[in-house]
Amino acid sequence: MPMDGWGIMQQATELARRGEPFALATVVWRQGPSSSQQGAKALITADGELQGWIGGACAEPTVIREAREVMQTGTARLLLLGDPEQFGYPAHGAGEPGELPNGMTFVPIACQSEGALEVYIEPVLPVPHLVVVGGSPMATTLADLGRALGWQVDLIAGQDFTADDASERSLVVVATQGHDDESVLEHAVAARPAYLGLVGSHKRGDAVLGYLADRGADRETLARVRVPAGLDLGHTGHREIAVAILAELVQVTAAREPGPRALRPDRRAAPATDPVCGMAVDPAPGTRSSRRDGQIYYFCSAGCQDIFEKRLLTHE
Repeated sequence: MPMDGWGIMQQATELARRGEPFALATVVWRQGPSSSQQGAKALITADGELQGWIGGACAEPTVIREAREVMQTGTARLLLLGDPEQFGYPAHGAGEPGELPNGMTFVPIACQSEGALEVYIEPVLPVPHLVVVGGSPMATTLADLGRALGWQVDLIAGQDFTADDASERSLVVVATQGHDDESVLEHAVAARPAYLGLVGSHKRGDAVLGYLADRGADRETLARVRVPAGLDLGHTGHREIAVAILAELVQVTAAREPGPRALRPDRRAAPATDPVCGMAVDPAPGTRSSRRDGQIYYFCSAGCQDIFEKRLLTHE
């Protein structure tokens, strides 16, 4: 059963909490007959799963395809679905470069209902999750800088930190400065974060890492611990150290999680074209199809499939 608008927003909140990218699609205009309604919403995941209701078989595959492109580019767009003349554009000029304002995309569909839709698709991409462990002025400054960038930031006292406070997408900076560094870093290693740094000297870092290695900590993760955390700016104060660490974190996120390009690759089959109406069709299991002379043809509806097969019978 399709989710209503409230259910979509609840699901969006959960995906954002887990740091998963997705796109929100909203019907901003419709011309009947159409199975969708103005204001209808749908959520499209990075894997191409659509939750909610944005329209029938004519609109859904196109919205999914465009939503995945929006997530890849990180740029929202207004999607026009229908016949070009329904939007005030001559049929012979539709789709030509410069025809539409920037940010608008026209996709012709020849749905038998003869309806039309305008769908606004916006990407919702995860922000870095920074976990700063410690209570020093440097730790507080680093947390404030992370929030200024719009990151999700948790500032946690060393005695309160556990592996559950971080995940594989987290950036963890241990700034306990000698207060039970070993225990805190052991918890951080268990979380296997995307980045793990220890604030301290090389000598102190070697001692802590050696202790954890003797206790059986994962050596691969230990080898990735940055000690000292941050870019080397020479002898600096706590504010500059915070800036140096943040600069390294920005560098890491740009290399490891480059925004939209971090999305998982699309393993779905490329869209097919309905030979009758010309609309894009997702060639997934269950899609209406006919095999002729070794080639498979996919259809958006039973009507198009019936027309196609009757044409073949006529010529046989």
